[in-house]
Amino acid sequence: MMLTRRHGGSMIIFSFIVALILTIIPLPDWARLVRPDWVGLVLIYWCLALPDRVGVSYAFILGLLVDILTGALLGQNALGLTIVAYLTLNLHQRLRLYPVWQQSLTVLLLLAIHQLLNLWITRVIGRPPQNWTYWIPSIAGMLIWPLVFLSLRQLRRQFRIN
Repeated sequence: MMLTRRHGGSMIIFSFIVALILTIIPLPDWARLVRPDWVGLVLIYWCLALPDRVGVSYAFILGLLVDILTGALLGQNALGLTIVAYLTLNLHQRLRLYPVWQQSLTVLLLLAIHQLLNLWITRVIGRPPQNWTYWIPSIAGMLIWPLVFLSLRQLRRQFRIN
């Protein structure tokens, strides 16, 4: 058995830090409505690309960070991102074979599941219901997925992350 040295752990963490910054950066009201779930998108990519390195534990920690940074109920995003990572890891062998446009549809479903869990939790704690614009970030994530996928794949190749 030959042991190989893994590279790029710092770049993976750097990509998550950038996603966290994009999540909390102040935007005008109209742009806040279409802000995709950056952390979810980056998490889905790394779970697809490196399922043996990035998984449910990363998702849980990132979810707690998102909860802290956005002022959400502690554990709300941790639960959603953990389930998204779990589903992505279970489907990663199939999803990797899909063309990017088909992956976008799957990303839409994964992001919608995350939002559905958040919606359920906010309803359980008694917050008022959301209107249809609540789902726009999932659609925005689907539309931006090809760019995220190609950018992170280029980063992975450039820094030989394995």
